[in-house]
Amino acid sequence: MDHAEHPHDVHGGSHPVGQQHPLGIYFKIWGLLFVLSAASYLVDYFDVQGVLRWFLIVVFMLLKAGLIVSVFMHMVWERLALVYAILVPPLLLVTLLGIGALEAGYTHLARGTFFAPAAEPAVAAPAHAK
Repeated sequence: MDHAEHPHDVHGGSHPVGQQHPLGIYFKIWGLLFVLSAASYLVDYFDVQGVLRWFLIVVFMLLKAGLIVSVFMHMVWERLALVYAILVPPLLLVTLLGIGALEAGYTHLARGTFFAPAAEPAVAAPAHAK
């Protein structure tokens, strides 16, 4: 076999070039995603309410998204610069949204304090109404 016929076969063998990951990793992640999804549904099943409900839903959502991005999109095996390029913008966006939410609460309170309609003076009842 001539090397000119197969220019992409630089190793001289029949093995595929590139990184191969065992299927067991993917099966374990699928199982973990199933467990996290079940836990997310259990929040509704047990009728958890209030801040705890939203905290649990967001935590399970972020864990599932992190597993999907890290393993199925192969971010675990990428260079750190690429990981930062993908993870930093959403984290910055969440931080800025949090700051905006805090500022919105302050602005709402300030508007109520400074722009509330002035209390109208009480009108005395006419003398003949007694």
